Amino acid sequence: MLSLDQCADQYVLALSPREAIVGLSTRADDADSRLRDLARGLPLLRTTLESTLGARPELVVRYWGGDPRLVAQLEKRGARVVTIQEASDFGGVRANVRRVATAMQRQAQGEAVIAKMDARLHRSAGAWRGATALYITPGGFTGGEGTLVHQILKSAGLTPTPPGPGFQPISLEQMALNPPRAVVLGFFRDLMANNHWSLGRHHVMRRLAAERTVASLPGAMLGCPDPSAAEAVEILAAKAPR
Repeated sequence: MLSLDQCADQYVLALSPREAIVGLSTRADDADSRLRDLARGLPLLRTTLESTLGARPELVVRYWGGDPRLVAQLEKRGARVVTIQEASDFGGVRANVRRVATAMQRQAQGEAVIAKMDARLHRSAGAWRGATALYITPGGFTGGEGTLVHQILKSAGLTPTPPGPGFQPISLEQMALNPPRAVVLGFFRDLMANNHWSLGRHHVMRRLAAERTVASLPGAMLGCPDPSAAEAVEILAAKAPR
């Protein structure tokens, strides 16, 4: 089993027997890798033709890692390549888990991962009772309809605002004139320390973050279309007023 990027790492670490893993990406043990503790002691390989072919994988899991030429060379040499698909809701995450688990012939393990995810979602459902909230990243973007983070907020019972599709830039002027009732931060722990020019450092954003943040979600729960998104839902639900 070989993983070509950090998102694929999460699937391989969650589903594969440890002894079957011949390589993970070099980001598998980074601070924003949700299952980084499981990566300790396993080989971390650069995504090059030499290193990937040298690992002699039978199955390769990828999300964005590996260009088409590398994938073609791996398949030419007999490796099966399974690609994780983008997911805009938890149905898409379930489909990804089943796709990878089936390729590994680990269907029972896949269903166990899905059951754990669904239990988190069930416990968290509706916790905020429809209260409105604005999701903000350090770069000044929010996630609208058709994004997984939009579904994360909705699953916790929040009504994401403003409406609209996809990832959208946030207007500082509008936030100053009409501040959101509640703010959910995403990636702030991961990106702000090394980013001295992001919109998140503007005094309007800092004031809103200080006064109206209900939760700050780590990138490890937001960066990949995987079951850790349900942990973000659980964190949000735990912050709901009782």
